[in-house]
Amino acid sequence: MDRFEAMEIFTRVVEANSFTKVSESLDLPRAKVSRTIQALEEHVGVRLLNRSTRQVSVTEDGALFYERCVRILAEVTDAESSLSNKRENPAGTIRVDTSGTLARALLLPALDDFYRQYPEIDVRLGLADRNIDLIQDGVDCVIRMGTPEESSLVARRIGQARIVTCASPAYLEKYGEPTTLEELSEHRAVNYVSARTGRTFPFEYQVDGEIAKVSLKSVLAVNDGSVYIGAAALGHGIIQPSRFMVADLIAQGALKEILTDYTSPGTPLSVLYAHRRNLSSRLRAFIEWVTELARNNPDLRITD
Repeated sequence: MDRFEAMEIFTRVVEANSFTKVSESLDLPRAKVSRTIQALEEHVGVRLLNRSTRQVSVTEDGALFYERCVRILAEVTDAESSLSNKRENPAGTIRVDTSGTLARALLLPALDDFYRQYPEIDVRLGLADRNIDLIQDGVDCVIRMGTPEESSLVARRIGQARIVTCASPAYLEKYGEPTTLEELSEHRAVNYVSARTGRTFPFEYQVDGEIAKVSLKSVLAVNDGSVYIGAAALGHGIIQPSRFMVADLIAQGALKEILTDYTSPGTPLSVLYAHRRNLSSRLRAFIEWVTELARNNPDLRITD
């Protein structure tokens, strides 16, 4: 039995309360996870976990052992990270959760650069775009637009998305181009509905130091960013997206920025990860890379 591997599997089972989730996150057969825990219990001579058909819970002895394992594994990670070769050549798998729109507009076009720098890191993208439990879902970090809600996580702000109002040339030719918020209110939108809250977002503008909100009628409301943008490009209504998500369509002429005399409040872009004394070298490398990626994007650059 590899005791370090067994301790890592044990700590993950304690944190996830599930053998199945740990087997999926570590790409191990569930039977191996179960056998490893059993072998560890035989080695230390006490029961570490209570098992039932519905759940797994840690015993009193297991909780004490868990705290020791966490400290030991952190020291091992710290020792490995201190080696120059490890710092310069991080390897392994990282699991990143984000939205499909953000992945398409920001991450995917630049991933070749990441792999050139870190050829031994395997990035696995999850596109849940919802509140998740990093430990139970086996995720290393989350990239989110908006003010972070997960207060138990470290939230590193990496960008401030510039918000624009835009519509397709076909829509503007058919319905005209609004030049004031009063005129805008008479138009129709493709409305965006939060998949997490079910709330429809109004259009927002900074007017005389206050936030003016304009709610538009629509014949279409969606909860997916790619569909939201695609519907506008097809002429179904006006949208108010983050500019970096539509920059290519604007450059191609598929969408046109309107109401450019008005400024909309920006939206934070953050990386969220669990509180840990030591981040793995591969996760640290990814966070630094995506931070630099946002810093170099004129539609995401933090200016305040």
